[in-house]
Amino acid sequence: MMTDRKPQRTVKKRKGGSATVRRSIRQGEPENRKRNGKQREIMYVTYFFTALFLVLSGYIMVYAATHEEELVNNSYNPRQQMLLTQNTRGTIYSADGEALAQTVTEENGESRREYPFANLFAHAVGYSSNGRMGVEAQMNYYLINSNVPFSQKAENETKGKKNPGDNVYTTLRVSLQKTASDALGVVYDGAIVAMNPKTGEIYAMVSKPDFDPNEIESIWNEVIEDKESSVLLNRVSQGLYPAGSTFKIVTALEYIREHPDSYQNYQYTCNGSITHGEDKISCYHGSVHGTVNLKKSFAKSCNTSFANIGLGLDRTQYAETLQKLYFNRELPVDFAYHKSSQVVENDTSDSDMMQNAIGQGKTQISPLHLAMITAAVANDGKMMKPYLVSEVRSADGTVVKQYNPSSAGQVMSGEEAAVLREYMEEVVESGTGTKLKGHAYTAAGKTGSAEYNTVKGESHAWFTGYAPAEDPEIVVTVIIEGAGSGGDYAVPIAKRVFDGYFQTGNE
Repeated sequence: MMTDRKPQRTVKKRKGGSATVRRSIRQGEPENRKRNGKQREIMYVTYFFTALFLVLSGYIMVYAATHEEELVNNSYNPRQQMLLTQNTRGTIYSADGEALAQTVTEENGESRREYPFANLFAHAVGYSSNGRMGVEAQMNYYLINSNVPFSQKAENETKGKKNPGDNVYTTLRVSLQKTASDALGVVYDGAIVAMNPKTGEIYAMVSKPDFDPNEIESIWNEVIEDKESSVLLNRVSQGLYPAGSTFKIVTALEYIREHPDSYQNYQYTCNGSITHGEDKISCYHGSVHGTVNLKKSFAKSCNTSFANIGLGLDRTQYAETLQKLYFNRELPVDFAYHKSSQVVENDTSDSDMMQNAIGQGKTQISPLHLAMITAAVANDGKMMKPYLVSEVRSADGTVVKQYNPSSAGQVMSGEEAAVLREYMEEVVESGTGTKLKGHAYTAAGKTGSAEYNTVKGESHAWFTGYAPAEDPEIVVTVIIEGAGSGGDYAVPIAKRVFDGYFQTGNE
């Protein structure tokens, strides 16, 4: 029997077909995951470096904005030369308005730097060629910039003229600088610094040997080739010397701190020398001071008494006092200097403590730093930051920047400072500084004779002090290299500086 059913085609499954597809998918998944993981890693790295770039860019912009002066002053920065093609280097003035450094234009159109007082301000003002030094270095950024009005700059540009650079006004006083320089003379090397203890203004800064900055280019090779020459060294801030007996200011302060209720009862019998173990310390020229208290020990500058004090000082507290007085650390000044040093540690030997107490051994201090400590005593224990520049003005008289007195810290209490002032007054009244006694003004201070080599008796002459004693206006610190006794040589020089200050009206 016939039917209408169509014959059915038998379709054979390809063996393993669907399984192969599934396997391919399974094999592709790890590869995709791996590829996606790599993409994410690349994105993270990209994000990281993008963020790092943005942070660094921001830091550079902030640093450039806040350190513009430092960056421009860098000798590798070509912007300096660019500014000097546009601007004439500004003038540096004294506190009384006299030009200490100025740019002079010759008939041929070339300019040169002129120093009207030649050697007088050599180290304080410095020079601007063959490198820079002094105020010329410190204030270079302002001297080569110009802040005259834009309209004047535009007018100068059309005329092919340079813009006048900003002018710098210092705290230096010509008459007092000359007095100090003449007092130091030409026989001895040394330094003198005079400053206001209440503000930190530096009135005079003299260092010898000196040089004429007008001739710096012609003498440059001779100076730098002479390995023993120290003519370019500013001895006020960069010279380091044993402090000698002037350091007894610090030792006395430490003893008073450790014995606040009994320092008045201190007593010692000086026989001219003290022996401890194998160490022997003598008073200057073998003087015998007899029985002395702390005040008389200070006034007579008794080495044996202060060596005895040094043996009993607490080393930890002593180190803290040194640190507070800016030993072994940066000084708060804006010009070139060298750090003073005296190291006292828990294991410092008795021998070293005896030497430390009288400012010998490894003690090193600059005249500037000693003046700062003296000024703190005169200023009720508050140390002021020394400064040489009072303000910067544009050529039309507009104040660009002003420098005001600022504190470097209360380095001793008012009570401690008062005791030290009493002791320093006694130095002038009955001690080693009597050459300052009996004048129109009162004075106080401390002398020092600092031995500096193995030859017995060879010493630098020191004096540091202030006047008037009752209301200090000026601090004067003097060192004369190799001169001998501070009372015999440094005090008369300080007297001439004090005389000059009070005779010139101190306006």
